[in-house]
Amino acid sequence: MSDLRPPTDPTGSTGPTDPTGSTGPTDPTGSTRASRGAKSGGAWEAYRAAGVDVDAGERAVDLMRDAVEATRRPEVIGGLGGFASAVTLPPGMREPVLVSSTDGVGTKTAIAMALSRYDTVGQDLVAMCADDLVCSGAEPLLFLDYIAVGRVFPERVASIVASIADGCRQAGCSLVGGETAEHPGLMEPDEFDLAGFCVGVVERGRLIDSTAAKAGDALIGIAANGLHSNGFTLVRGVVADAGLDLGEGYADLVGRILGPETTPEPETAALSLGEVLLTPTRIYSGAILRLRRRLNESGADLRGVAHITGGGLPGNVPRVLPDGIGARLHPGNWPMPSVMRLLGAIGGLSEAELRSTFNGGLGMVCVVPADAVETAICSLEDDGLEAWHVGEVVAIDAGGPRYSEF
Repeated sequence: MSDLRPPTDPTGSTGPTDPTGSTGPTDPTGSTRASRGAKSGGAWEAYRAAGVDVDAGERAVDLMRDAVEATRRPEVIGGLGGFASAVTLPPGMREPVLVSSTDGVGTKTAIAMALSRYDTVGQDLVAMCADDLVCSGAEPLLFLDYIAVGRVFPERVASIVASIADGCRQAGCSLVGGETAEHPGLMEPDEFDLAGFCVGVVERGRLIDSTAAKAGDALIGIAANGLHSNGFTLVRGVVADAGLDLGEGYADLVGRILGPETTPEPETAALSLGEVLLTPTRIYSGAILRLRRRLNESGADLRGVAHITGGGLPGNVPRVLPDGIGARLHPGNWPMPSVMRLLGAIGGLSEAELRSTFNGGLGMVCVVPADAVETAICSLEDDGLEAWHVGEVVAIDAGGPRYSEF
């Protein structure tokens, strides 16, 4: 969750901590209570004059409290207000393995700042971490965030944290801690940046690594819902060079650039260009875990999962394959989102570049046995996700390409 401690200063000193932390006064039942107003009663006039508003930080904590509590899993011990967070492992596991990941939202935050929209990027943050975890077969368990701001605007921080909490609910993990750091003089008042940290758990014998895939296996691609959170340095450059208005109606822009024969996705019809760019990254972790369970029930298994982030399809699909085999994809088997084709047309980018810089329309690619394609696609469709048989795993010669398209 973010900051259940008021802001720290740019020197890195830490304030009282975060949500669902552990330590703190306890009641007779042994549960941990959060102490409200942890920084009340002190004298911080000089600190405030230097640019750090302790009162605003406390107000932000109060505003985010309900959103954070709504993510609570039964493994979480204690409440808000301690210096650290305590979480037990789920019961019944014989040899639990903890899996961790960390990431940020990147320069997509610049679009959020330009539009003064802070209610989507938190989901991006969770997705970038939780969807990495599930590639190892891990169930997301807990999440912590770090929010750096030039100035604490309580409602703005609370909106970001509410978005993070919403992402945690979708991923099935608890938002157990976080920090908001106020950096006056280092960042402009309206600037912010995000980082996230996720921990998941999986039985050691169920850990997915890059050794199980075999030549002849099928590659199942799962639809992305847009750009997700990658390539935004290029996106911003293309938008700026073309002089595009983030407030322009997206459907009108698509018609003007790509022609009237191109119909944008129905969900974008009433959106502006900026709103389409801010579409939050889809969270796949729950659907992937259910996919694996359904494959197991049918006698098959999930042999690899690739999260398509920076580096696109060529940079990520080979990461889940052992030496001596590669991925062969058929781009004609799935559609590319209109926003990528729009950026390609404006920026002079080939479709191959779009699949290398962005996700090319696939948020995740899964490796399954060839005879499990129908089971996999049906499972994903049951979760409301479009999916396609997009390619296959093939044997390659020594030094041959790990990724190819036909």
